[in-house]
Amino acid sequence: MSLDQKLRELTARIEKGGAQKYHDKNAEQGKLFARQRVALLLDEGSFIEDAALANALDPELPADGVITGTGTMDGRPVCVMANDSTVKAGSWGRRTVEKILRVQETALRLRCPLFYLVDSAGARITDQIEMFPGRRGAGRIFYNQVELSGLVPQICLLFGPSAAGGAYIPAFCDVVCMVENNASMYLGSPRMAEMVIGEKVTLEELGGARMHCSVSGCGDVLVKTEEEAIAFAKRYLALMPQSSAEAPRRAEPRAEKPGQRPLEDVIPADENKPFDIMAVIDAIIDEGSFVEIKKLFAREIITGLARVEGRAVGIVANQPKYKGGVLFVDSADKAARFIWLCDAFNIPLLYLADVPGFMIGTVVERQGIIRAGAKMIAAVSEASVPKLSVIVRKAYGAGLYAMCGPAFAPDECIALPSASIAVMGPSAAVNAVYYNKIQAIPAGPEREALVQKLRDEYRADVDLEKLASELVIDAVVPTGSLRREVARRFDRYAGKVEERPRKKHLVPPV
Repeated sequence: MSLDQKLRELTARIEKGGAQKYHDKNAEQGKLFARQRVALLLDEGSFIEDAALANALDPELPADGVITGTGTMDGRPVCVMANDSTVKAGSWGRRTVEKILRVQETALRLRCPLFYLVDSAGARITDQIEMFPGRRGAGRIFYNQVELSGLVPQICLLFGPSAAGGAYIPAFCDVVCMVENNASMYLGSPRMAEMVIGEKVTLEELGGARMHCSVSGCGDVLVKTEEEAIAFAKRYLALMPQSSAEAPRRAEPRAEKPGQRPLEDVIPADENKPFDIMAVIDAIIDEGSFVEIKKLFAREIITGLARVEGRAVGIVANQPKYKGGVLFVDSADKAARFIWLCDAFNIPLLYLADVPGFMIGTVVERQGIIRAGAKMIAAVSEASVPKLSVIVRKAYGAGLYAMCGPAFAPDECIALPSASIAVMGPSAAVNAVYYNKIQAIPAGPEREALVQKLRDEYRADVDLEKLASELVIDAVVPTGSLRREVARRFDRYAGKVEERPRKKHLVPPV
């Protein structure tokens, strides 16, 4: 046998992955082979694999259970790491870790996005001394992720488990897409939880995909199939730059979604009546361009990427359809992280405000609502990308601050004719200021008339025209012209330069 033939046979064995029974098990679960995932993710024929012969002397550990290399997506260079769950359940040995470290270092040198296709049972306990504690051990993976954070996009597609310390790979990524029923992440397994703390729990309850995407917030996007996860990755990356040194590519402009009701018919005059803010988003963005992040988590606020006349933008919008759009601890956390993401990668921010303020009461105070609100406001304050704040209906109290109100350096703060800005709404304000006076009048028509009179006076004091005349807002725009006005302003501020005091970083209120 020639040396070339021997190499071809060795390569073919490695590319098959683990034993057939493990491939069959994955197929039963609707899981693709790791190499299929890589092929679907990348442009055809573009993948250049590195270290395929890692641990080649052990026939049971082809590629040491991880596939790494470079390729292109829509012609753009990217780096990829993919766990092969047919090899020891995708577990990590010394060479596995070294391969992951090297592909991270390649992403750093190339300044290109890095994809983590995760499906791993975690560390091989039998190899722990070799792969766990040292300078080139598993901990260095997370150190490198922090180094790469905000420098290049890091995207995690979670196809199976991400167990124990390995759960920090998704945790340090910019976005985590999880496949329902198969993906999971947890520090301790259900068996360990029962043994150590006496808790009996299912895998889904402990660390399943739906739980993380709707309760913990550790997951960002929930999909039903692996093909959907890969499609999401492509849509997401199309809105991202190669690195923090660039801006996202501009695409061919598209019109807004057709057949929509006029916004003046959609936005209720009664500020306490809920409506779906997605109608406002759809009226602004290019049709079909919205990529929502954390859709199932803290639904009182919407965060997502989209295009406006071809330009990539990040959208932060209060959602009065859920909890009246009031800001809670989770919604503040969700918004803050998304704002930091957009600012890191030069994506302009559009704030759509319809917010009564932050939640009050003992429950949220004990959860740290002040700390969480301060975190969101800190993120808003720090962002130096072009920023446009639109007051859709109301912006009350610190909610105005959290939605990039005038004091937080938006390039422009504009309002729709339906807008109102105040410390609090008329009902709450009248009750706070005139409670004793109101209570002194017996319940009945006379009291109701007084309350209505005081509310009308309060509204007149915070009238939108008055706010515009005092330069609180920069413009009141016709509802039907909102898309055009947003696009024009982002075009105008595309080349802005914002100088900030030199320092290492803020001390975040977390």
